[in-house]
Amino acid sequence: MSRGVSRKRGQLADIFPESNQIRLLGMEEAEDRAIWEYAKANDFILVSQDADFADMATLFGPPPKVIWLRCGNQPTSAIEQRRRDHAEAIDAFELDEVAACWEIY
Repeated sequence: MSRGVSRKRGQLADIFPESNQIRLLGMEEAEDRAIWEYAKANDFILVSQDADFADMATLFGPPPKVIWLRCGNQPTSAIEQRRRDHAEAIDAFELDEVAACWEIY
């Protein structure tokens, strides 16, 4: 994943150096559609536990692509580890020209 934007905080700069966070972008209060458009305009992959983004990916297609974290509420460290565990698959997802949404359980 060359770039991802997420509401979750994590220390993933070593494997996803161009990633960012909604909070750091000053978009904490932004509507989902505004976040979607920002991700689209800036070539980000959205990473979220929010089903709304997965629905938008189905409705509108990529870009942006969506990684839907379906692992429930867990400590940030557990979410970070899931993303690390799936780093190679995330890279493949990014390169897939057809895929719009990928779910991580």
